[in-house]
Amino acid sequence: MERLYSVDQVADLLGLHVRTVRGYVRGGQLKAVRIGKQYRIAHEDLEVFTGRSLSPPARETVARERHVGVSSIVEVEVISPDTASRVSTLLTAATAHRRDAPVRIETVYDEERARMKIIILAEIDDTVWLLEHVKAVLES
Repeated sequence: MERLYSVDQVADLLGLHVRTVRGYVRGGQLKAVRIGKQYRIAHEDLEVFTGRSLSPPARETVARERHVGVSSIVEVEVISPDTASRVSTLLTAATAHRRDAPVRIETVYDEERARMKIIILAEIDDTVWLLEHVKAVLES
């Protein structure tokens, strides 16, 4: 199907004022078809006018695939250094060789307050899976 642009879209693509584009159309420098009360400019005619190839807008070339990410922060109070180390090692090992979806984990242990903070950035299923592992270590 042939891609048709409105005068407004052409003005945005070229960085021109709408009236300037209409002037080019009325003057015959830019070929356009009148549909109802509006002009439509074919992609090929726009390329001829500009003298260069125009790439289609990003929204037309980008694959549309839904991605749902979760940002979660877990705070664990009254945790020993050994348990904090086990949790950190477990999370690092669990995500070390994953290639299907990006997972980012950060752990911080405050020995003075015996407090650990875990930050997980991942997809929903991965987040649930990691939190279940953390829960299992903390309850053991």
